[in-house]
Amino acid sequence: MLSKKEKGLIKEIWERLSPVAEDIGSEALLRMFASYPGTKTYFSHLDISPGSSHLHSHGKKIVLAIAEGAKDISQLTVTLAPLQTLHAYQLRIDPTNFKLLSHCMLVTLACYLGEEFTPVAHAAMDKYLSAFAAVLAEKYR
Repeated sequence: MLSKKEKGLIKEIWERLSPVAEDIGSEALLRMFASYPGTKTYFSHLDISPGSSHLHSHGKKIVLAIAEGAKDISQLTVTLAPLQTLHAYQLRIDPTNFKLLSHCMLVTLACYLGEEFTPVAHAAMDKYLSAFAAVLAEKYR
């Protein structure tokens, strides 16, 4: 699905973004909540208002998980196994939400990276985030 060059590009992007994981993640979550209000129901126990510590903390967790998966994409299923179980069996997140967040993450990356988010980077990241969402949804089958 991803070429060696694309895997390297994805890894590089996430390594560069890890220091600002909190900002990227919270912005992507806010986009998702604004575009798909139904997704807020999974966060009713948290303060998800703009700038809240819960929003920043959860956004950071998401981005760091995405960055961790990007280190070795060929091992994505192994890397995400604990998150698969958590989201499927404990949190019971509708797997459609993974795709929604992936789209919002792409938009956030485009805004954050600007001209650095080339068509090649966009296509590679779209493939990776789609794979990430698909792997998270595997336990639902």
